[in-house]
Amino acid sequence: MATEIRTVGVVGAGQMGAGIAHVAALAGFDVKLYDLAEDQISAGMQRIEKSMGRQLASEKITEAEKADALARISVTVDVKDLADRDLVIEAATEDETVKRKIYREICPHLKPEAMLATNTSSISITRLAAATDRPERFMGIHFMNPVPVMKLVELVRGIATEEETFGAAKTFVSALDKTITVSEDFPAFIVNRILLPMINEAIYTLYEGVGSVTSIDTAMKLGANHPMGPLQLADFIGLDTCLSIMQVLYDGLADSKYRPCPLLVKYVEAGWLGRKAGRGFYDYRGEEPVPTR
Repeated sequence: MATEIRTVGVVGAGQMGAGIAHVAALAGFDVKLYDLAEDQISAGMQRIEKSMGRQLASEKITEAEKADALARISVTVDVKDLADRDLVIEAATEDETVKRKIYREICPHLKPEAMLATNTSSISITRLAAATDRPERFMGIHFMNPVPVMKLVELVRGIATEEETFGAAKTFVSALDKTITVSEDFPAFIVNRILLPMINEAIYTLYEGVGSVTSIDTAMKLGANHPMGPLQLADFIGLDTCLSIMQVLYDGLADSKYRPCPLLVKYVEAGWLGRKAGRGFYDYRGEEPVPTR
């Protein structure tokens, strides 16, 4: 029996969760956005409205499409409200302990045939699947940030993922007008296995005094044609997220080339997590971002 996905639940109303709810609703799916905190949900809905507003201003969507999509999103702080969903996507923080706790809480409420997916950017799908009651109906659906803008989605099967689950995920992602790349279940998959060591190397270049924040970012923007410099990009991703992905690579592949730069560790310990914290490699508290070193 083929799995047809009509209703979607999103767990976590942060930047990624809100983005996933946004694109799913715009593609015509009935979306339920779940978070433990009321304030997170209202911030998530504000983010979705703002983001759709930008799409409207640039004429990517119409006023009617925006109104219809917003009407398709309902919000809840009660996990039981996920009981009728065909697919539930977990988009919580990049922390395995947190994700496992979420699966323990939501799995008993899901219908037996429901699919469960994680938006993890680096953690083993096989290991996360084993913490659920449905490893064969579990897989990685990794969206890129910001979800409404970025075209790519990485699909990652765990060792137990059934072909039917994989097929349903492919159909779902294609309906969102995204491009699929399939990755094997190795630490950090494809994008972050290549991207994060580059960012980490840029931080080492700063740490060793090879160049300043400005010179490193200018060099990569104009010398490698990157749309934003690696330190600016690290601030956008969140330095805590960068560190956790490097840690997954270092622990999972046991190769010293993945050792997180001590300067990255120091910034995270200081709470300078990038744009979301107001400070990272740049200080965002003024009119214009200013390099912090």
